[in-house]
Amino acid sequence: MAPPSSLRSVLLVAVSTVAVGIVATATVAARSTGEAAAPSSSPHVGEPLKPSNAEQNGLSEHLRQRGAVFYGAWWCPACFMQKNLFGKEAGNRLPYVECDKSDAGRARCEAASIRAFPSWDLPGKPRLEGVQSLETLKQWSDFRPRTRTAN
Repeated sequence: MAPPSSLRSVLLVAVSTVAVGIVATATVAARSTGEAAAPSSSPHVGEPLKPSNAEQNGLSEHLRQRGAVFYGAWWCPACFMQKNLFGKEAGNRLPYVECDKSDAGRARCEAASIRAFPSWDLPGKPRLEGVQSLETLKQWSDFRPRTRTAN
């Protein structure tokens, strides 16, 4: 027996959203690293992250200090790509809320009206949905990298 047409529509939208997210994620990652976009079946998805550099660490800390929140889900390839743009250490220190592992996380994301993964919230700024480049997050959060002072 075939599912009702409304269920088929919901499933089609869900599958389409995941497919578009994977393609968009590969494109954003390629732009930020200067590499060619990898296909969605890329062997790089799920491999260990590269170490974070000073700017990635600085941006992660800045987002945390400003009160930004990154909402995502453990099964979301776009969320993995978003974290991967920060490198290993900075990606692990992002102000991240897991929306699908616990009742508390699901409730927090529902209360925040999260409709897409990844989503970024920052007080006083518009919500960002989808994978964001580091440059976009810098501009959105008013990030100013520290400059070295002469001794």
